[in-house]
Amino acid sequence: MEARERVSNIHDVTDYIIGRFADDPGSLNVLKLQKLLYYVQAWHLAFGAGVLFIGGFQAWVHGPANREIYDRFKTTHTMFSDVNRDHIQPTFRDENLSKGARRHIDEVLEAYGELSGIQLEHMTHDERPWIEARGALRSFERCETVIKESSMERFYRELLEQASEDDTPH
Repeated sequence: MEARERVSNIHDVTDYIIGRFADDPGSLNVLKLQKLLYYVQAWHLAFGAGVLFIGGFQAWVHGPANREIYDRFKTTHTMFSDVNRDHIQPTFRDENLSKGARRHIDEVLEAYGELSGIQLEHMTHDERPWIEARGALRSFERCETVIKESSMERFYRELLEQASEDDTPH
């Protein structure tokens, strides 16, 4: 269990992620950014460190999405529009995030960063937090239900425990 650290600003986390992909044009779009933000938050919760940033995720058709980040890009981008260094806010500096936050984000990006937005979308569609939040809705029906952080924490912690059990010699 890691010690809890200060809560980061979601826009700083967003800008940090954009910066990590900035040298590889076409490697990040809004859809992928949304899913990476989701996994950054989910795994932070799973490791017992609480929320990394304030801001929930709604169970949209294309998977978990944060409304505040959607609103940031909605006038200039679709979910499939590329995001690059030009979209980083001028006030952002890596130092806006703690070393621990940057390390955590880097670990999530190492695990998920090579996947496309569509691949990440499909992954979230197979995971309990998104499924529970959508309830009986069909996959194409609009949904703004917030995915519970407790559901995220429980599901991804269970994945950690399963991985730990799988690594234990029998």
